Amino acid sequence: MNFPLLWNISLWTIAFNFLFVSSLDDSYAPYDVDCPSLQDNSTQKGFIREAISISENEKEWIEGRHEITDLNLIDFLDHANMTDFDAQDFIESLNKSISIGIAFSGGGYRAMLNGAGQLSALDNRTIGAYENGLGGLLESTTYFSGLSGGNWMMGTVVYNNWTSVQEIIENDIIWNLEDSIFAPGGLDIFKTIDYWNDISDDIEKKKDAGFNISLTDPWGRALSHQFFPNTTGDGITLTVSSLRDVDVFKDFKMPFPIHVTDGRAPGTTIIDINSTIFEVNPFELGSWDPSLYAFTDIKYLGTNVSDGMPDGSDQCINGFDNAGFIIGTSSTLFNEFLLQLNTTGITGVLYDLIDDFLSDLSSDYDDIAIYSPNPFYDSIYGSESSIADSESLFLVDGGEDDQNIPLAPLLKPEREVDIIFAFDNSADTDENWPDGSSLVHTYNRQFSTQGNGTTFPYVPDTNSFVNLNLTAKPTFFGCNSSNLTSLSDSGVIPPLVVYIANRPFTYWSNTSTYKMSYDQDEKLGVIQNGFEVATRLNLTLDDEWRACVGCAIIRRSQERNNISQSEQCQSCFEEYCWDGSIDSSDDLPVNYTDTGMTNSSEDTSNSNSSGSSTSSGSSTSKRSGALSSKKFMGFNANTAMILLILTATIVFVVD
Repeated sequence: MNFPLLWNISLWTIAFNFLFVSSLDDSYAPYDVDCPSLQDNSTQKGFIREAISISENEKEWIEGRHEITDLNLIDFLDHANMTDFDAQDFIESLNKSISIGIAFSGGGYRAMLNGAGQLSALDNRTIGAYENGLGGLLESTTYFSGLSGGNWMMGTVVYNNWTSVQEIIENDIIWNLEDSIFAPGGLDIFKTIDYWNDISDDIEKKKDAGFNISLTDPWGRALSHQFFPNTTGDGITLTVSSLRDVDVFKDFKMPFPIHVTDGRAPGTTIIDINSTIFEVNPFELGSWDPSLYAFTDIKYLGTNVSDGMPDGSDQCINGFDNAGFIIGTSSTLFNEFLLQLNTTGITGVLYDLIDDFLSDLSSDYDDIAIYSPNPFYDSIYGSESSIADSESLFLVDGGEDDQNIPLAPLLKPEREVDIIFAFDNSADTDENWPDGSSLVHTYNRQFSTQGNGTTFPYVPDTNSFVNLNLTAKPTFFGCNSSNLTSLSDSGVIPPLVVYIANRPFTYWSNTSTYKMSYDQDEKLGVIQNGFEVATRLNLTLDDEWRACVGCAIIRRSQERNNISQSEQCQSCFEEYCWDGSIDSSDDLPVNYTDTGMTNSSEDTSNSNSSGSSTSSGSSTSKRSGALSSKKFMGFNANTAMILLILTATIVFVVD
């Protein structure tokens, strides 16, 4: 089933620009507005509320979203060909809607492009996703979280009026990655200089308006040029909070987006168990962690407050929550590349900012996004006085605590998520493939003070992830809630987690995190491979994969209602559930076979440190031939990805 494009590019761009304008003069600078009426009680202090529940706005929105996802989920489960199962009877008999979350890891453009392919495999708007993939799953999803590179992908589709990856590829305007984001003019140095001077002018207006700036400001503006070329000034006035006013969000036609970032004060180090994990959604910014345990209205970031109340003025601020700045905040790992720009010809505040960092400021600041004034200044909530006592809030890349898949917001019991599809496009191993490290860190964190009642299913060590092929094919964790009761004194059962790691099918998709440019074939090759990762090679490795996904989706509801699994679902769980085995040996296999497995006995002499190992010649031929007649998003897969190679091009090298 092929779905037509939902918007004519020119028409939706005009409407989108109108809805997302946040400043009358098309300026990056935040601006004054009249303050709204505010509450002051035990759980709400002006713009700040205690994190005892999801917000009323989110609660009402999720109720509206579930009216849509319930119907879409019936369609998806019907199409999944699940035996001995009536989807409509099952869904309509439940007293609680099934909540599905999807989470996409960080990892630069590698994560963005792999994630794009994986997302497209869930989206009925993608050609072939209904027939050969998991089309309809995205339409059934409640929550959508992104971090760093995964956040770039999420932000692109969300703030371009919930566009599809299919449309991005066909129009070929967004994600123009031929030239590095740091040298967008290519060999035309004058074009690049003009580009950075325009960005310098943008951030100078924010500084002139009285706000502190950081390297995240020019970084966010640079990302906006790649992600939002169809909007006013390449996203210069695009804000996260304005999503509330866009029809596709107001009508609940998309999942609820959550951006993930970490708190880190200059001069401190964060690890998984002590980090404060922040989230940004269309309504709020804040953290569930006991160190803060509060949220603030994102629309009024930049307002001087004390304990949540405007500080002696009836004027508040709008426009601080620029979408590019928020997306840049989740990926501050890349800020330091700005310090390697050739500043010859660059003028104004950007030149001064880079010069200050190179001459005066320490590296403790180069990966930090400054939110000043601090929206949680003098707050009564939270246990960490350093947050409330600081005039600025400091946020960094969401992967700095090694939880590179943004699972934390989806694990909160208050959100009642039943299942999470965790897409891992990290580069954990020497061969640049995932090894489950993010899940291990998230598992360990639940036992710390910062875990704060969060539960996560049992997982093995990273060596076992690789040795037992848990990264080579999808793996389910937490399949039986009866085995998870000891994780929480309060009896909170974690969501079932479907872990899907990047691996090669038709393209060596383990490109470097620091690869900053992709030609068209590379870009399409990685996206195509992501589609195949999510679909188990277009359902050719397991023609019941879609049914097994359906079995995982309904599992928690079955358990709550004492409904037994069908024989088909029992078979699926035997195939995909981690059985508790451990293999911590150091003899880690790195090469992949046609079936999705790793094979340590196979000759790996052709492998290199960049992960560009090759399977046998016969398997390469079979993979290419299997796709020769298929088209995905308007291009021929066999033409675009006939060779299994990795171009290890690193434009910028970290010192």
